[in-house]
Amino acid sequence: MRLLQVNKGAVRWFALVLMTASVGFWSAGCTNSSKNGELGESEAAKIRLGQMLYFDTRLSKDNTISCNTCHNVANGGAGVDGLPTSLGIGKQKGGRNAPTVWNAKFLSVQFWDGRAPNLKEQAKGPITNPIEMGMDSHDVAVQNIQAVEGYRPYFKEAFGSEDAINIENIAEAIASFEKTLVTLNSPYDKFKAGDQTALTDMQQKGLQLFNAKGCVACHSGTHFAGPELPEGTGFFQKFPTFPNKYDRKYKFSKDLGRYEVTKDPADKNMWRVPTLRNVALTSPYFHNGKVKTLDEAVRVMALSQLNQKLTAKEVAQLVAFLKSLTGEIPHIEKPELP
Repeated sequence: MRLLQVNKGAVRWFALVLMTASVGFWSAGCTNSSKNGELGESEAAKIRLGQMLYFDTRLSKDNTISCNTCHNVANGGAGVDGLPTSLGIGKQKGGRNAPTVWNAKFLSVQFWDGRAPNLKEQAKGPITNPIEMGMDSHDVAVQNIQAVEGYRPYFKEAFGSEDAINIENIAEAIASFEKTLVTLNSPYDKFKAGDQTALTDMQQKGLQLFNAKGCVACHSGTHFAGPELPEGTGFFQKFPTFPNKYDRKYKFSKDLGRYEVTKDPADKNMWRVPTLRNVALTSPYFHNGKVKTLDEAVRVMALSQLNQKLTAKEVAQLVAFLKSLTGEIPHIEKPELP
């Protein structure tokens, strides 16, 4: 019974997200699959199944790593692991910082380098990455799940057949759960909705500075991740744009970013612009996780992208504003697995 209660909580939260979207609290993105906040039975079943798979370490070669290991959403987790770069099977270190999974559904591509066009394709990647979950193939991962008899009724409920355990459906279920991971009602959202007391004076000054300094040129839109684009398009920017002391200190340019995917010289050091929602909770920062604090990240961005050196007061105001982008994180527990 506990399993159903936990999973139904995620389903109820997603229904709330859908209803909130329908009245314009969030812009496009929530209403593709349902109308008027109503979930179909199969969609609700996919969410329940996806939550279990998200937490299941049996999708990794040594049964130690789950999606949640690097993108922790349990018990108020911010969707990250808090490490500079994540640890995979055998305590191997990955090359990049784990981005938050909260609100990832609103991004038009996934991963720092945009190599996955959507959450479903993203979910497949780590399973066979030799440093992350380390499975020899997707077929082996599928066999692991097929061997768990308790999963069969969940796949039947979600996909119509107990024999529907395959990598496409595993990834689709995980993506369905991840689409419920939305944070609402940040102080900034309340301010935009008309509550003039939702932001402190310092936060309002930080918002003004955010726009005046040009931060909004990249971190625009409802999700502070750039313009809303068709799935698979991606919004990328070069980082760092201006060579400076921070690049020498933190070695940002060492990783060539999107170039590693496309091999196009124009894509060297190009990165998907990340959302700033909940950024105060997702340290350490940048693709290599080298920057520990938000105030240092603000200084880095100002000099690296805008070629501007901020005063201590300006940094404090911008940090105060960024903290206003922290939304309500719904409580999620690890479900009991089959």
